Amino acid sequence: VFLSRNFRCDCGNSKFKNLQCKLLPEKGKVNSGNKYNDNFYGLYCTCKRPYPDPEDEIPDEMIQCIVCEDWFHGRHLGAVPPESGDFHEMVCQACMNHCHFLWAYASQLAVPPLTKVNSLEDEGIVLKVEESEEQKKEIKKESGVEHQETKEEKQMEQFNEPSTSSGSDFLNVYGYCSEFLQKFAVETAKTTSESSFCKLKELQSKQFLKKDTATFWPSNWRSKLCTCEDCLKMYSELEVQFLTDECDTVLAYENKGTSDQETERRDPLMDTLNSMNRVQQVELICEYNDLKTELTDYLRRFADEGTVVKREDIQHFFEEFQSRKRRRTNRMQYYCS
Repeated sequence: VFLSRNFRCDCGNSKFKNLQCKLLPEKGKVNSGNKYNDNFYGLYCTCKRPYPDPEDEIPDEMIQCIVCEDWFHGRHLGAVPPESGDFHEMVCQACMNHCHFLWAYASQLAVPPLTKVNSLEDEGIVLKVEESEEQKKEIKKESGVEHQETKEEKQMEQFNEPSTSSGSDFLNVYGYCSEFLQKFAVETAKTTSESSFCKLKELQSKQFLKKDTATFWPSNWRSKLCTCEDCLKMYSELEVQFLTDECDTVLAYENKGTSDQETERRDPLMDTLNSMNRVQQVELICEYNDLKTELTDYLRRFADEGTVVKREDIQHFFEEFQSRKRRRTNRMQYYCS
């Protein structure tokens, strides 16, 4: 199965009439929610070629789109992908056209693609895109905030300095408190309004560039998507509700895969030993060594005689082993002091 999101197996329906699904015995004739693209026929990317492609001699990395889940060659995305460590997810050209609202977010959140300088194109040297106008504005805003914070620090220093006049002390305290209350009221109003306004509409009111290319996104970009009532309705209509699900991200799947691999690598015998006390651990290890020694000696006889070990022989060995174990246990005497 190539599509992992919102997909059910087709066993037991009209596609495979003679097979019964062991997970969902009662099924409809068709899984209407399933989406079948070229991946189900072994074809990928906009070039509709298999992977690996025996006729493709160009070394190229394939990147999966997080919306349609198809895989694309890096050279067929309409833009040169950034370094692999600079972005975590990619949305292909077709999905950007389908999810047109993402262009409003791309101007601020998306990782800029690499661009080739004309004079160095033949040498294959790749440089990063210069800062966009939006990024420059953000830098100016941040510098303005720093300037404002410096001004506030100076005001605090003036307030903390001792004054020779009681009247000036009163004016300083009154002025500082008034300014603090005013800022508190502004921040409270801002917080209240943020829960009601639409982030998307605010971004769409600004100028943003829309291209016919794929886009590349950092790890935390989905958490910054608007979740107002109108946007949630739009996500549902476009069938991309998963974009607001933090458990659906590539990073979340990678962490889950790493956790599953660590679980598979764990030794069940060691887990059992760790759950026992010291006496139980020693007894289990002794029993294991006895079983290993006796089974090895028992099987060596068959090897020396050149005979085949049958199922009945193994059953006979374990019956004898259990019988010897019971006799040893019954002969043990316990004394109390």
